[in-house]
Amino acid sequence: TGYGNSPYQCFSAFAGNPLLISLEKLVQKELLEKDDLKNFAHSKINSDKVNYEKAKKFKSSLLFKAFEKFITTEQKDFELFCNENSQWLDDFAMYLSLKEEFSLKPWNRWPRLVRIRENNMLENYKNTLSKNIYYHKFVQYIFFSQWYELKEYAHKKGIKIIGDIPLYVSYDSVDAWTHPEIFLFNKNGVAIRVSGVPPDYFSKNGQLWGNPVYNWKYIEQSGFIWWIERVRANMKLFDIIRIDHFRGLVAYWSVPYGHKTAKKGEWVNAPGKKLFEALQKEIGKFPVIVEDLGFITQDVEELRDSLGFPGMKILQFAFDSKEENNYLPHTYHENCIVYTGTHDNNTTVGWYKNISADDKEFVKKYCGSL
Repeated sequence: TGYGNSPYQCFSAFAGNPLLISLEKLVQKELLEKDDLKNFAHSKINSDKVNYEKAKKFKSSLLFKAFEKFITTEQKDFELFCNENSQWLDDFAMYLSLKEEFSLKPWNRWPRLVRIRENNMLENYKNTLSKNIYYHKFVQYIFFSQWYELKEYAHKKGIKIIGDIPLYVSYDSVDAWTHPEIFLFNKNGVAIRVSGVPPDYFSKNGQLWGNPVYNWKYIEQSGFIWWIERVRANMKLFDIIRIDHFRGLVAYWSVPYGHKTAKKGEWVNAPGKKLFEALQKEIGKFPVIVEDLGFITQDVEELRDSLGFPGMKILQFAFDSKEENNYLPHTYHENCIVYTGTHDNNTTVGWYKNISADDKEFVKKYCGSL
């Protein structure tokens, strides 16, 4: 992940997050020593809040130590992984290596010939940064190896894994650097329009997310290939995918780049139906949950229902008032998935502590004795 350590601002739509790698598993593989983990355990990272920067620093140092041991071992499985994932892995490892080379600056602030991916320049850096590139491929190899072990274990226990696909990617991402044509950029690679949602009762300025919006005309002309590969990759990781901000595949709020709020945006149509037709033609039917919260219009509901995808209900929203609303459980229709809350909500315990006495009484009456 990039700025803010948010999965909605990630460096790649395909790569895994090294923070999820189990160091204990690396000890089992004899790539680390037990004493390495003792030092990690006493690093004062543990607290009520995650210190991502400290965690990254400590974990990266141990991953690099494991890498130094790994390069002396058999590489057959690693080479197979690299070959099978070369479509995204080569660019991703190069991107992170270049980012480190250029003091972690975003790609649009790199030297021009690197920014525009001039072949000779990239070939030169590929040689000079070969060890760094090798390291980042190793980290992804470890991540995916451990992930598939976890997935297999979950399946043995009768558990399926639901994974999120954020609608947008970060501007500072390998996807934007390698595929600028799929975004609304000008000839210098600067975003023309960015994402967000319009003003509403809760936010007079709307929400300005700032992610680059897609060039749907080009994506459709290309046969939706980037989206097909993205969904295909995610279906290897997960049993079910949840598409965040599903309504943005029907129409999305587009804000001119440089604006400080989302007020001056406009609704722009997106080829949602055509996208899913292309996905199902290439991948077949796949299980999806759609995030259909917020400003939802009839055309969004029609696409969701025509595809047979379940939407979402949020239990905490049910008790915001004593008035009838469609988040109260007795109003649920068959094809929906119920969450206690989303990433924007408090925990259920925290939520209950903070609601009014009247709302607590309503919860007790509605739910009965617990």
